Amino acid sequence: MLELQERLQTHLQEVIRDRDPYLATEGYFYVRQYIRDQFEQWGHVETQEFEVRGRIHQNLILSLPQAPQARSGQKPPILLAAHYDTVLGSPGADDNATGIAVLLELARLLTLQGARYPVYIVAFDLEEYGLVGSRAYAAKLKQQGQALRLMLSLEMLGYADKTPGSQRYPPGLQYIYPDRGDFIGLIGNLSSTFDLMRLTRSMRRSGTPCEWLPAGNRGLLVPDTRRSDHAPFWDLGYRAILVTDTGDLRNPHYHQASDRLETLDLTFLTGVCEGLAMGIRQL
Repeated sequence: MLELQERLQTHLQEVIRDRDPYLATEGYFYVRQYIRDQFEQWGHVETQEFEVRGRIHQNLILSLPQAPQARSGQKPPILLAAHYDTVLGSPGADDNATGIAVLLELARLLTLQGARYPVYIVAFDLEEYGLVGSRAYAAKLKQQGQALRLMLSLEMLGYADKTPGSQRYPPGLQYIYPDRGDFIGLIGNLSSTFDLMRLTRSMRRSGTPCEWLPAGNRGLLVPDTRRSDHAPFWDLGYRAILVTDTGDLRNPHYHQASDRLETLDLTFLTGVCEGLAMGIRQL
């Protein structure tokens, strides 16, 4: 666990910096290249380009084969994704350097240990500008007729607070879930319900408290559940889950200049990564 935590911290130190794609371009391009370099350790990196505001933007895609011992015909892939851009003025430690750090480590762990399904590892651009990168990629998969076993959106994974009353919720949910912000949340559409339960068990076995929520009708009844890159996949009928520490419902540094490394709980983040790796291998 200590080695994994050190690796996650190394990624965070590289990724945490202002990286708005239009007004903090030095950090933005640095982080995009860092992700590409890390991906290239494990295979060929595909680039999906799309144009916004007269500029070309990029999603970065790494495809990992299923483990040889799991081969029994070609299976639909699992998609693991996180966005790498930030809002202007924020170094984006929790949002979303934590998601990128875990994504990079999952690429390494799943390459070395394998999974029962092929895995697509994707770094999305322009999440903060309206989920643009994930919409482009989801539309491409749909157009190609590509099925998915499951999509996981890694969105803010490293902030925890054990103080009573530290966790807030959309109206009504406060009566069901804990008032301490020391758990990771899994939010899925109805078709992902069994996977929600499986991944929750894996998280808890890794020592990380975990709560799950089936969002129902594409999350439309609770709009806060749609605020990340899983939403375009829900809209196109894919089975998809948001993995999150709940962001501004817990973290006072959300979208602020104070969203920095020292505000994160690296032990919590490491547990999230371990639990996800375990759960994905068992799907």
